[in-house]
Amino acid sequence: MTNYFYKNDIPTTLFFKDSIAIDTETMGLNISRDRLCLIQISNGDGNAHIIQFEKNQYNAPNLKKLLSDSGIQKIFHFARFDMATIEHYLGVEIKNIYCTKIASKLIRTYTDSHGLKSICEELLGIEISKKQQSSDWGNSDISEKQIDYAASDVLHLHALRDKLNKMLIRENRMDIFQACLEFLPTRIKLDLEGFASLDIFAH
Repeated sequence: MTNYFYKNDIPTTLFFKDSIAIDTETMGLNISRDRLCLIQISNGDGNAHIIQFEKNQYNAPNLKKLLSDSGIQKIFHFARFDMATIEHYLGVEIKNIYCTKIASKLIRTYTDSHGLKSICEELLGIEISKKQQSSDWGNSDISEKQIDYAASDVLHLHALRDKLNKMLIRENRMDIFQACLEFLPTRIKLDLEGFASLDIFAH
């Protein structure tokens, strides 16, 4: 496994296949207040590409081109937050998406544990550490431990997708899963418009 580290954008020579795993690191969970600091990407080949953004440096034309490519599936865990963050800071509305958290909630109804750590342990037999989750991602000199943590969030998403797809097909829930993914961009628009905590479908 190799972690590749870049500042503000990916190089033009970087090539990705038909699907990529993506995650973000921010200063907190309030998208408008807590800035985007890192985006991690993996081809599913055991390597991670980590892009660190300096404050207010979100031009990133090569990265935006990749994220805008509807021919490449983007695999997230909790896509709702990552996609909203990317749209807010990079101005990219991502299409052709997969969310392992949504898939897990639809198919792993025997548990309330849908975090990445729990899913990896059960479905892949892999233990990942979340010790660096709450740390200063805005520091220009992030540590090797932070880089390793960031990488771990994307290295296993391809394998999780494949496992979850088999379960969804087995239980005839793939159609409802696809419908959830189709609605997700609208859910993100509601989040960005200030309706994140309001269920507009409630009585």
